Amino acid sequence: MSATTAPVVEVVGDGSTGRSRAAGRWRRARPWLVVLGVVLVGGLVLALPAPPSSTTPGAPDNAGASGARAVAQVLERQGVTVEHVTTTAAALAAATGDSTVLVVGDQWLTQEQTDALVALPDDLVLVDAGWALSTIAPDVVTAGTGNTREQREAACDDPDAVAAGTITAAGGYVDLGGRATTCFPTGPGLDGGAYLTLEQDGRRVTALSDLHPLTNDAVDADGNAALVLRMLGRHDHLVWYVPSIDDLGPVDAGDDTASLTDLVPWVRPVTGWLVLVLVVTVVWRARRLGPVVAEPLPVVVRSAETARGRGRLYRRARAHGHAAAALRAGTAARVAHRLGLPRSADAPALVDALARATGRRAGDVEALIYGPPPTDDAGLLRLADDLHHLESEVHRT
Repeated sequence: MSATTAPVVEVVGDGSTGRSRAAGRWRRARPWLVVLGVVLVGGLVLALPAPPSSTTPGAPDNAGASGARAVAQVLERQGVTVEHVTTTAAALAAATGDSTVLVVGDQWLTQEQTDALVALPDDLVLVDAGWALSTIAPDVVTAGTGNTREQREAACDDPDAVAAGTITAAGGYVDLGGRATTCFPTGPGLDGGAYLTLEQDGRRVTALSDLHPLTNDAVDADGNAALVLRMLGRHDHLVWYVPSIDDLGPVDAGDDTASLTDLVPWVRPVTGWLVLVLVVTVVWRARRLGPVVAEPLPVVVRSAETARGRGRLYRRARAHGHAAAALRAGTAARVAHRLGLPRSADAPALVDALARATGRRAGDVEALIYGPPPTDDAGLLRLADDLHHLESEVHRT
């Protein structure tokens, strides 16, 4: 018999579309995406490199109260090139012969390092480095009030000290040889002072007994800024040397730092040996990997029990559309195989073949296989019965 093939209606299952399902997934995933975005942004902020800064007292890159970043920035704005170094070798390499070498503290300096600094032709400024000063000028001894800081008058004719007027500092130096100029004494009529200058071998040596006037916390008090800027700004190039505990001393001035392989020569061969051991281990373990082993399941679940369990889940969720789509898909696959249709057969070909095999109208077959989903349990039962009858008619042919 002839039958007119009606236009095929898209199977919608439970009534949803691709767009509605995508929108639902987006709504459910949106809070998690927001949390993921916050975590990624926070991780990116934490991973970004922080501005170069240290906590070393007197360092030009220390923005804290004990640092001297303010002085370094003012000097740079006045045209002075500030070069921060932490080793004697780097200081010797940075000195040009027409520069100022500032040494902040001498607790990590050795006699060899001090001798190397003394040999420089550059102007030398020593801050809180009494032992290094006594090495350069043996007639100078440390005196004063120790760690007690007080406001002091210049009380000398040095131009830099006179321009400063007063400073707040602790400690002091006394020149027993009478060759140096000392300023800012600890009290009226007392010898020595917190600031000392002398000429030695054609270069100027300046010493300040306390780091306090250079610090960010005190540079704007009294005349500290005037004294410090005049003391350090005599040349266009300033080598700011802050000795460190890992300073190796005056090694070859052409090498700013010593590499790890220079310090520990066995690092390179040991590293190569470890890499070789790692490669051999990986190859050894990889060769032991065989095919995937199928392990027996601890519990064997019958297919009928699986089908009943899925049916109960559909019923509990009232997913009539999903259940109907599963029934229709199973029926369509079985009857298509019975009728000799390929897996790639489209809906019109299946509907036409079923109509010819069962004698039903094409519209009825299409409504049964590709119709709208049922909305209740009764409709789902009717659909299951109708599909069973349709499949039995195909098997009778």
